[in-house]
Amino acid sequence: MKRLVAMLLVLAPLSVLPAPVRAAPNLPLIRDAEIEHIIRAYSAPIFAAAGIAANDVKVHIVNDPRINAFVAGGRHMFINTGLLMGANDPSIVIGVIAHETGHIVNNHLIRLRAAIEEAQVRQIITFILAGAAAVAARDGQAAGAVISLGQRITAGTLFQYTQGMETEADRFALETLDRMGVTSKGLEVLLETLSHQEALLSEMQDPYLRSHPLTPERVRGVRRHLQRSRFTNKKSPENLKLLHSRLRAKLRGFLLPPERVRQLYAGKEKTAEARYALAVAYHRDARTDRALELINSLIREKPRDAFYIELKGQILIESARINEAVAAYGTAVRLAPNEPLIRTEFAHALLQMRDRSRNREAVSHLIYATRRDSTNAMAWRLLGIAYGRVRDIGNASVALAEYYLLVGNKKEVRRNVQRAERHLRRGSPAWRRVQDIKGTYASQNRRRGLFDRRRRAPSDDNRERKTR
Repeated sequence: MKRLVAMLLVLAPLSVLPAPVRAAPNLPLIRDAEIEHIIRAYSAPIFAAAGIAANDVKVHIVNDPRINAFVAGGRHMFINTGLLMGANDPSIVIGVIAHETGHIVNNHLIRLRAAIEEAQVRQIITFILAGAAAVAARDGQAAGAVISLGQRITAGTLFQYTQGMETEADRFALETLDRMGVTSKGLEVLLETLSHQEALLSEMQDPYLRSHPLTPERVRGVRRHLQRSRFTNKKSPENLKLLHSRLRAKLRGFLLPPERVRQLYAGKEKTAEARYALAVAYHRDARTDRALELINSLIREKPRDAFYIELKGQILIESARINEAVAAYGTAVRLAPNEPLIRTEFAHALLQMRDRSRNREAVSHLIYATRRDSTNAMAWRLLGIAYGRVRDIGNASVALAEYYLLVGNKKEVRRNVQRAERHLRRGSPAWRRVQDIKGTYASQNRRRGLFDRRRRAPSDDNRERKTR
């Protein structure tokens, strides 16, 4: 019995945790400077109204065509590309961000964790009762009946608990949007969209409907608010509409089949949105000249638009036109100096030149990028390469240890930490960072002494790999 109860303690969380929270570590995330810039434009006023510093919440874009958004892991918000592309007005996305911020402000993750722990206790009690029933009746069916009943009670309790959280998050969103002078109509539009899916089998529904229970009271609450709000019929500002059209165009260009993109924008080729999406689609179809023709037409209209120029740089570098790509990225960095992802792309192009004089330049851009965004795995990897090119093995190893820590390669974290310690001056800033990495690694793996020198692998001083 003790062994089975122990097994239940291990397995229970998997049965009660909401699916999006479980899946978060393995989500197919995408990074794009412009899309993240637009999401910040949507979310910053909401976070400010909620009294949250904008940098305290990390918003991630998930490459998933289904409608979904959720918070997990503390102050991490995840938004599916399906929601972004499906929303025909920015107020829908803004409403969803306000709702998810309500979950953060009201500490719903912490409260849900407590509810889950209570549910685990209920399951253990149910299991013990099932064992007693089986012994008393000498019938395994009795145990099954008790377990089934206990699972229904646990699931029902958690469902009621999350319903209350959804109503609370709605209330926060509606009040916050009113304080901002923004319509809550977007939330109603989303609820109406989801209501049409309720009759579908659960596997056919968008995950947002399953993780955010849609109840009549929620719908009524939003509609009652819209009846009395002064901002119900307020239109989204034109600048946000323009940003949203660019966001959708870029996502469609990169995520939909090129032929589908051409069908969507047939007859609209003169609009900026269509040319933006088509430039990406033609690039993916290896029709570089046509892609450059379209993006250049947009740049002529907005010569100081860093994101148009960044896309031109991407088209050029992926077409092996390195020198032209460096020029484009250099211009984009000058126009948007605070965008770490553009700096990372520029550094990548510089390293492609195989020019020693440009390696130091790449290092400086990547140091800036990693300081602004320490979760940018590609920037850390490129920084390791750039340091290797300038023969700074110690710092190269630190950067690669950061990279492998982010991607979860335990063996390479250890290898690069050990190499860094051999090449760095003890007590230097880089050496102290290595100690931090060791602590983070040990904490993540719940083990001590992973880097104890008595347990080190054989020295590989003579087996240093050439950094490419």
